[in-house]
Amino acid sequence: MTTTSNQKSHLGVWMLCEGAIMIALSLELGLLKVFELPQGGSVSLEMLPLLLFCVRWGMGGGLIACFAFGILQVFIQGAVSWGWQSILLDYVLAFGVIGVAGLGKGKPGGIFWGSILGGAARFIIHYISGITIYKIVAPTEIFGTVFDNPSLYSLVYNGSYVGIDIVLCLVIFGILYAPLKKYFTGADLKK
Repeated sequence: MTTTSNQKSHLGVWMLCEGAIMIALSLELGLLKVFELPQGGSVSLEMLPLLLFCVRWGMGGGLIACFAFGILQVFIQGAVSWGWQSILLDYVLAFGVIGVAGLGKGKPGGIFWGSILGGAARFIIHYISGITIYKIVAPTEIFGTVFDNPSLYSLVYNGSYVGIDIVLCLVIFGILYAPLKKYFTGADLKK
């Protein structure tokens, strides 16, 4: 009984420490932007450590870490927002739902399809935010055509950076999968 209790305590501390490191790494990577869009959103590798943490530790710990990241991001990196609703949707909730990537924990190829699932969840929240909040800031003219469809605008605008983020993460996970397979699958957590 004591051994099991000690082992659970050890894993809990390990998860907490790794979560803090991954959140800090995500915050730092979020500052290194390939490009930034004028109304918020950027291409960076900030999702990479979060996705890795989620797939290693599962959805419960992943949701907590991702929500914590979303809140910290507002204060540390600054937020482009159109009110408290925008902060809630575009930062706290959009990054929080990345935790669903934890459904890939322990599954074959979990790092890949979990990353797609987490990235898609993030995109859906940004998309909803775009058609509700950004409706007032949607440009009236793009490439010479009237662009008055908030749904299409949100799809194109948010897809332009979230899609690239997901692809970058998948490419990096693909490159590192063979040498870090035990880490990606969480095999190092089992004794």
